[in-house]
Amino acid sequence: MQRRSFLRTSSLSVGLLALTPKELLANLLQQPTFKITMLRNDIGIFTERGGTIAFHVSKKGIVVVDSQFPDQSKHLIDELKKQHEQPFTYLINTHHHGDHTGGNISFKDMVGHVVGHENCLINYKRVAAAQKNEDKQLFQDITFTDTWKQKIGNEHIKAQYFGAAHTNGDVIIHFEHANIAHMGDLMFNRRYPVIDRTAGASLKNWIQVLDKALVTYDNETIFVFGHAFDPEKVTGNKEDIKVFKDYIEKLLAFVDDEIKAGKSKDEIVKAKAIPGVTEMQGTGIDRNLQAAYEELTTK
Repeated sequence: MQRRSFLRTSSLSVGLLALTPKELLANLLQQPTFKITMLRNDIGIFTERGGTIAFHVSKKGIVVVDSQFPDQSKHLIDELKKQHEQPFTYLINTHHHGDHTGGNISFKDMVGHVVGHENCLINYKRVAAAQKNEDKQLFQDITFTDTWKQKIGNEHIKAQYFGAAHTNGDVIIHFEHANIAHMGDLMFNRRYPVIDRTAGASLKNWIQVLDKALVTYDNETIFVFGHAFDPEKVTGNKEDIKVFKDYIEKLLAFVDDEIKAGKSKDEIVKAKAIPGVTEMQGTGIDRNLQAAYEELTTK
């Protein structure tokens, strides 16, 4: 596998080296902090602020998966346009959350189609209407229920829906030739996840969705994760998925045991750790405990 990456804030030109320390610091603070990493073939990822973006460049056009926020998507667009003359053919959203769709608007009048699961579009429009910012969105014009396929150059792209999990509209985007699968927020690598019950999230079904991913893709698949505790680890393998699946299983089991022991919701969400869980980090365990409690007690 050939891997090339660059961090915009870490490469100093000869001109920058000639600056005084004060001038150098000022210049560095103005540099964008995004990172582009090439994975396989002409597929790479873009990280800056929000969910990880993937992109594929071919002679037939450019495909982008997710869009972060407006400023970040513009950084990606500008970088790709510096290197390539091809048009943007598809923008695919893994789900509706703003850190994955907020930058869609940057592709207006530039991309051929925006693709997403039918529930992604429903959730996206609902949230935009509630926030009264529909004019700042670029909604999906192609939706599907189970599977969407498209051939671009030598690459076959397949989007699959395995059911409700993080929301009820999350899909996995598989670049079949390169064997790279973008999991979106179906994967939070070693980081406590967001569980959006307002958008149909299901922890029980999330386990099944991850099981389906484990049997659908092979051991050579590179997985792209929506988020990771370590920003350098937004790609990984099946072992990472198994760690996250194990966390969800232990989360549900712990909360279920606490409910059966007569603990209240307020008591349960005060837990600082879950027995047997050692690799999850960051904040949000209380929100995870609350989501599990609500799912287990809602009839």
